[in-house]
Amino acid sequence: MLDQSTTAQLAGYLEKITMPIVLAASLDESPKSVEMLALLEETAALSPHITVERRDGDRTPSFDIERSGTEVAVTFAGIPMGHEFTSYVLALLQVGGHPVKTDVHTLEAIRALDGDFHFETFFSLSCQNCPDVVQALNLMSVVNPRIRHTAIDGALYQHEIDARQVLAVPTVFLNGEVFGQGRMSVEQIVAMLDTGANVRAAADIDNKEAFDVLVVGGGPAGAAAAIYAARKGIRTGVVAERFGGQVLDTMAIENFISVSHTQGPALVTGLEQHTLEYDVDVMRLQTAVELTPASEPGGLHEVRLESGATVRSRSLVLSTGARWRTMNVPGEDHYRNKGVTFCPHCDGPLFKGQRVAVIGGGNSGVEAAIDLAGVVAHVTLIEFDTALRADAVLQRKLHSLPNVDVIVNAQTTEVIGDGSRVTALTYVDRANSTARTLHLGGIFVQIGLLPNTEWLRGTVELTERGEVVIDDRGTTSIEGVFAAGDCTTVPFKQIVIAMGAGATASLGAFDHLIRTSAPAERGEAAA
Repeated sequence: MLDQSTTAQLAGYLEKITMPIVLAASLDESPKSVEMLALLEETAALSPHITVERRDGDRTPSFDIERSGTEVAVTFAGIPMGHEFTSYVLALLQVGGHPVKTDVHTLEAIRALDGDFHFETFFSLSCQNCPDVVQALNLMSVVNPRIRHTAIDGALYQHEIDARQVLAVPTVFLNGEVFGQGRMSVEQIVAMLDTGANVRAAADIDNKEAFDVLVVGGGPAGAAAAIYAARKGIRTGVVAERFGGQVLDTMAIENFISVSHTQGPALVTGLEQHTLEYDVDVMRLQTAVELTPASEPGGLHEVRLESGATVRSRSLVLSTGARWRTMNVPGEDHYRNKGVTFCPHCDGPLFKGQRVAVIGGGNSGVEAAIDLAGVVAHVTLIEFDTALRADAVLQRKLHSLPNVDVIVNAQTTEVIGDGSRVTALTYVDRANSTARTLHLGGIFVQIGLLPNTEWLRGTVELTERGEVVIDDRGTTSIEGVFAAGDCTTVPFKQIVIAMGAGATASLGAFDHLIRTSAPAERGEAAA
């Protein structure tokens, strides 16, 4: 199962195990059971602390990772390779006694959860969002034995996918009922289970002293801005709904200078670790809803958060990024994650053998159609314009595929379903105004991004598209407020450009501080 390099790396990790663990496998004679047993036996051969047992389980093939003599365990109903191999290694280490890595407050909140929680997560091996959820719930089940978690490979248990109408991954069930879909962090899951956590977090934020630089947003631009500010020795804070932003949803990154190939989640991990090497106060799960500019030069700007808390700072860097643009047609919202989806890599395997549509003829749309063509029965790409806008090399590849149709000069008008899932869409042929219906099981929307700036309307100058207007220093229309990244008028939306823009905006904010007022704290050291 494992190549020589992977085996050597795994052996090194397993040296950190301090407690005996059992890999309890439920197997039959199927090829997948044979593969699973091979993986478990290869793993056990690398550590004297690991043994393999065979026993009946709820699903076959599946296996538990159990801490001997305790109730601590996690379950994989599937072979955790691909993106989930890291989840497998972490589960081995954590069940085997290696300390879990998360902040003290979150650990306390997990231990304090009162009740019995049985989570089931449906994942696909090609999903880059799934490991975060699988690893978060595995961690929680190690910390609190009243929490159990089973990670289920949807491609291996297609009958469950169909019966439970799972049309997007990751999809999480709690005690048999849908709990959530999409990427979720440990902090988010705990906050959903412990409603008092939000109130406590808001009160804590409300009581914080003013910052010198407050970064709103945790993507590449926000991370760069925070690092550059913290290196100046000034009081720096970050408020973000999730650290990493859209990069978390990016698969292959091959144009980040000096790194020939990486993936979004890996890059975000590096950004977060680098940021936390400095004295940066990162406030997670926080969404900004209102900006009140300083009433006088050198005064404090205020950012009100959805949680009710208010954060104050002498300068701001706005780096709220962007989100997927929607079709804005009837039925789209109702059938989101019920056939309407935005990630072909994550959700494509769930539509194996079905007919699907891709909306959008740019690079992302054509790439999605090419990827899906290898998984689904048929792809129809629909483009509003009279011609595709993707690079020529991508168009040539697309047109070479036998199970792909391209419809241009068409406007999608409605998503149709049976109440629980998508069954069709309607579109209008713009050449002759003829309405048509396309019967299918899934719709992948790939029509670009919208800046997350609605909360800034009426305060900061925005373009008609909602982008924050900035100059070459990242300066906005408000003194002491700077902006960077995909939420701004910067002409090219690229990770490397966002990082540079974040650094520029942060340096602009520091220059503003030294010219207008003393920093909020440690002013002498910063100077």
